[in-house]
Amino acid sequence: MKILAVGRNYVAHIKELNNEQPSSPVIFFKPDTALLRNNDPFYYPDFSTDIHYEVEILLKICKTGKHIQQKFASQYYDQVGIGIDFTARDLQQYAKEKGLPWALAKGFNSSAPISEFYPVNHFGDIRKLDFGLKIDGEIRQQSNTSLMIYDFDYIIFYISQFFTLKKGDIIFTGTPQGVGPIAIGNQLEAFIEDQTLLKVEIK
Repeated sequence: MKILAVGRNYVAHIKELNNEQPSSPVIFFKPDTALLRNNDPFYYPDFSTDIHYEVEILLKICKTGKHIQQKFASQYYDQVGIGIDFTARDLQQYAKEKGLPWALAKGFNSSAPISEFYPVNHFGDIRKLDFGLKIDGEIRQQSNTSLMIYDFDYIIFYISQFFTLKKGDIIFTGTPQGVGPIAIGNQLEAFIEDQTLLKVEIK
């Protein structure tokens, strides 16, 4: 099982970080040791002082495929969920300034809390899903999948040109605007439509 993630997939988020809009999806990996399940707490690591939250819709791959045509892409995922891409922004900024990979900033232990997965039709039209993140009861991120630059099927098409997708793989599909730092004691709640699916306490 592998975890793939898409960066810079919502225009407003690109603008808030003063990044350049990409001409193709920005793809990176998280290792399986990044997964945090069952609403377990997240323990703030000592190697960073600037961990940020980034809420994202997740896809779970249901069968093996490579060089997948976009028109068939929906046949390769059958479940969706929600997750948080924790990012050590200070480590990421250093890496970007030096032209180095983001691996440490994105892939550290427990940096990928995820919810349970649900059938794609559980929430209605996945192309128009409202989703977001609350911190201590206050909405910090809220958007809709219709605002993605690259939609789910294009993401599957694009990634499969480079990597064989296998059953059980998880794809983080990008975060909207509103990202920011977490602090010890915060209570995070990620939701799709009106359903809270993921809770994470910061310790």
